[in-house]
Amino acid sequence: MLENINNFLKIVDDMIWGVPLMVLILSGGIFLTVRLGLLQIIRLPLALKWMVKNEDGGEGEVTSFGALCTALSATIGTGNIVGVATAVCAGGPGALFWMIVAAFFGMATKYSEGLLAVKYRVVDKENHSLGGPFYYIERGMGQQWKWLAKIFAFFGMCVGLFGIGTFSQVNGISSAVKNFFDPNSAHTVNIPGIGEYSLIVVFVSVVLAICVALVLIGGIKRIASVSQVVVPFMAVIYIVFCLILIICNIGQVPMAIKTIVIAAFSPRAVAGGVAGSMLIAMQNGVARGIFSNEAGLGSAPIAAAAAQTKEPVRQGLVSMTGTFIDTICICTMTGLSIVITGAWRQEGLEGVEVTTYAFQHGLPFPGQVSAFMLMCCLVFFAFTTILGWDYYSERCLEYFSGGSKKLVMGYRWLYILAVFIGPYMTVSAVWTIADIFNGLMALPNMIALFALGGIVVKETKDFFEKNKHKKINNHHKQ
Repeated sequence: MLENINNFLKIVDDMIWGVPLMVLILSGGIFLTVRLGLLQIIRLPLALKWMVKNEDGGEGEVTSFGALCTALSATIGTGNIVGVATAVCAGGPGALFWMIVAAFFGMATKYSEGLLAVKYRVVDKENHSLGGPFYYIERGMGQQWKWLAKIFAFFGMCVGLFGIGTFSQVNGISSAVKNFFDPNSAHTVNIPGIGEYSLIVVFVSVVLAICVALVLIGGIKRIASVSQVVVPFMAVIYIVFCLILIICNIGQVPMAIKTIVIAAFSPRAVAGGVAGSMLIAMQNGVARGIFSNEAGLGSAPIAAAAAQTKEPVRQGLVSMTGTFIDTICICTMTGLSIVITGAWRQEGLEGVEVTTYAFQHGLPFPGQVSAFMLMCCLVFFAFTTILGWDYYSERCLEYFSGGSKKLVMGYRWLYILAVFIGPYMTVSAVWTIADIFNGLMALPNMIALFALGGIVVKETKDFFEKNKHKKINNHHKQ
């Protein structure tokens, strides 16, 4: 029965994440990159500067940095550690190349999403901000497209509840903790109707559900305050460990890069029959890249809309740094670590076990120390992703239901329940379900980005023209 369900999910996933959607997301990024004149390269230094410098006097609920950390809390998660490993194992090292390509064009997409989110957001008298694809579809494209906004909001709720937000994150946490503390399932308990599980998994599901409940009850401000502390701290620690691994194996880096590039265009030359074809490498790379950085999904603009800012362009640039940090920095380091150590070639390993193997064999520390550090990073990354995605999916429900507080509160408890049952879902089914909802959520958002591309270009041009004149005038006054 379970095998039939998995097979059915795989067929649906292949249909959604086939060539058409990949072409749509990539072409959207290319289209915006061209129209914005390579903004993700030219304006990146400015974006990184504004990332940590909050704006004074803007409407909104949290600082720009707080909004970015909320968005990063949702993106820096199992996708960076488990997702990269899954992509490289399924599509060969070439998947990493396509992940980086998708992220480069995804930066223009993420910029556009952030800009539109602030431009079309609604801020009420209590300074409560609501914005994102549902509002830029409805207010930017017109009332006749409200049905498309509702479809996005519905799939957004589903992604949170069944996809990125709960099952895949919790599954990643429980697997990592179990692999470290009870790898041979020496201490188990039989749960009627579900099966036999390690006591560690049961313990993790209970503790995690309690911790998630304690933060979620505090709303966006508590989510942002937790994310602002945890996300930068854990990201720096993880990056440092990856850099140590790469520096300690620096002689193998050129060969690893060569392997990645060759495998991107000719997988058989590197992986034999493992990776199959260039299309499989591309499909895995693009899908996992989007799963990690969420460019094109329309999730990050929901957080961007809460930022205290007056300038849509400014927040768009801050949002864009999320994809740069998440995929071009963190995912690339994970992927390089996996290729350098040959972890992707090890039979019988899946998900977090692949990255754990890379850390244990690539770092100059005892294996247990490396595995423990990776486990801690994954637990905190995934925990903040759970928080960020609850915020996203609650905002989607708020829009979908016309602002019903009772429904939002009921959804919150349902979300906590999904966190509790997440560890008992099978790994392959979890990632497949997440992929399906990701794809469905991306469709309405990408339609909106194509439709509103002209507005993004005009806003960008006007903003930089205005700032140029300000600088000239200030210079003349002096």
